[in-house]
Amino acid sequence: MPQAPTPITDPPPAVPQSPDPQRHAVVIAGAGVAGIAAAVRLAQAGVAVTLLETRRKLGGRATSFADARTGLVLDNCQHVVLGCCTNYTDLLRRLGADGRIAWHREQYWVEPGGRTSVVRPSALPAPGHFGPSVLRARFLSLGQKLRLARGMLAVLRADRARWRAGTFAQFLHACGQGPGLIERFWEPVVVSACNLSVGRVSAAGALQVFQEGFLAHRDAAVMGVPTVPLVDLYAAAPGLIERAGGSVRLGVSVVGIDRDSVRIAAADGAQTLHARRVISALPPERLAEVASDRLRAADPRIARLDGVGHSPIVGVHLMYDRPVMGTPHAVLVGSGTQWVFRKDPAGRALHAVISGADEWTPLDEQQITRRVTADIAVYFPRAARATLEWSRPVKERRATFRLEPGVEDARPEVADPLDPRGLLIAGDFARSGWPATMEGATRTGYIAAASALGVPERSLLAPDLAMAPLAGLLGLRTSPAGATA
Repeated sequence: MPQAPTPITDPPPAVPQSPDPQRHAVVIAGAGVAGIAAAVRLAQAGVAVTLLETRRKLGGRATSFADARTGLVLDNCQHVVLGCCTNYTDLLRRLGADGRIAWHREQYWVEPGGRTSVVRPSALPAPGHFGPSVLRARFLSLGQKLRLARGMLAVLRADRARWRAGTFAQFLHACGQGPGLIERFWEPVVVSACNLSVGRVSAAGALQVFQEGFLAHRDAAVMGVPTVPLVDLYAAAPGLIERAGGSVRLGVSVVGIDRDSVRIAAADGAQTLHARRVISALPPERLAEVASDRLRAADPRIARLDGVGHSPIVGVHLMYDRPVMGTPHAVLVGSGTQWVFRKDPAGRALHAVISGADEWTPLDEQQITRRVTADIAVYFPRAARATLEWSRPVKERRATFRLEPGVEDARPEVADPLDPRGLLIAGDFARSGWPATMEGATRTGYIAAASALGVPERSLLAPDLAMAPLAGLLGLRTSPAGATA
C-alpha cells in the first residue's frame, strides 16, 4: 500500500463571501476530476462554490453511464490510480471514497497461450525493488533483462528538461533497448500511462512516468482499481459543496467565459454568473470556443490552446458465459489489446483497454469486439471455449491530451502570469508536471483552489512520496510538485 497520507488541514478561507447576492464567490465551469478537486478544496475552506456541468453527472471523462442495452452502470473506460498519485488519493479521502479502491502490488504479464509472469515490488529499496521479480519474469529473455537494467539506469539519471524536444523512442534507441524489448516492455507501460506510443510521446513525459511512478519509491507503482462505478467515487461532492453554501448545477451549458463571469444556457433560460474568481475546468477545445473576445485578447494562454491535441482510448466491456480470466488484471504482451481487467469475482465479466487507439476509432462496434475477443482467446485459453454473451465498446475520441514533444509550450499555466486575478485554468492538459492522468487533473484543481484562496499552492498539494535514499544516491532526478516536466 502507499505510505500513510498526511493529516488533512485546510487554510482559512481567503475569498470573502460576496455581499452582493448576484455575485458568486467562485464559479467553476466543468465538473470533471479537476473541477471537483477545486470545488472540494474551496468548500472545505468555507468558500461558497458554484460548480457547473453540462452532463447530469459528475466526473467528466472519468465517469460512468447507464447502459440501456444491459441495464448496468458501466465506466466510460477503466481508470486506475498508482501509489505515486498522492493528490488523487487525497481527493478520494476527502470524499470518503478511499475505501472504494482495491490496491494491488502485483502486475500480471500474460503471453500468448496464457503463460503469466508476476511483477511485484520486493523488500529491496527503490530503485531495485522490482529487480527480483523482473529477473524471474519469463516474457523477457536474459539479454533483454540485462538491456532493461541498463535502460532503467539511464532513465533514473536522465534530465527530463533536456528531452522535451525528443520522443521516448529516440531516448530508448540511444540507450540500446532494441525493438523486441521496446515492444514487450516499454511500449505497454508507456502507451497505458501516456496514451501515446513510444514513437510519438514526449521523452520528458515518459521519463516522468518511470522516474516517479516506478523508481523513486517502492510503493509508487502499487496499483489501485475502483471497486465501484467511477461516478460513485464523487457521490459525496455535492453535499460537501452545499454544506459550505455552494451549489452544483447539472445540465447547464457554458456558452461564454471571461475572467470574472460565466454565461450559461439551461432549461430555465440563459444567465450570466458574475464571480470574484472563475475557474475553467473545461476541455481545452471547449475553453477556446467559449472564451470571450476580451479574454482572448488579454490572456495569451487561450491562443496557445490550439496546440493541444487529443489521443483516443477504446474500452470494451465483455460478458462471457463462463469464467475465462483468473487474475484481477493483465498486461497482454505484444497484443493490440493492451490491458484486461476482471470485473467480477468469477472472471466472466472483463473490461479491455486499448490506449493510443487512433487506428481503432474508425471501426464499428462489431469490428472492435471481434478484434478484442480474438486477442483475449489467444491469451486466455478458456475464452476460446467460451461464448460471448454481450459486449459494449466505448470510444473516448478525446480521452486525453496528446503528450507529444513540444506540447509543454501549449499547456497553459493554471494562473495567468500576467493577471493575478485572471481566469484560472484546471484540467489534465494544464501544467501540472504530470501527463494526462487523474493525478494531473487533481493537482491543477488544487493549484487553482490555492490561487483563488490566495495561499501558496504547496499548502494545498499533497506531498509526493519521499524519494528512496538509494535512488537519490544513484542520481534520480524528479521535479517538484507543480513544476512542468
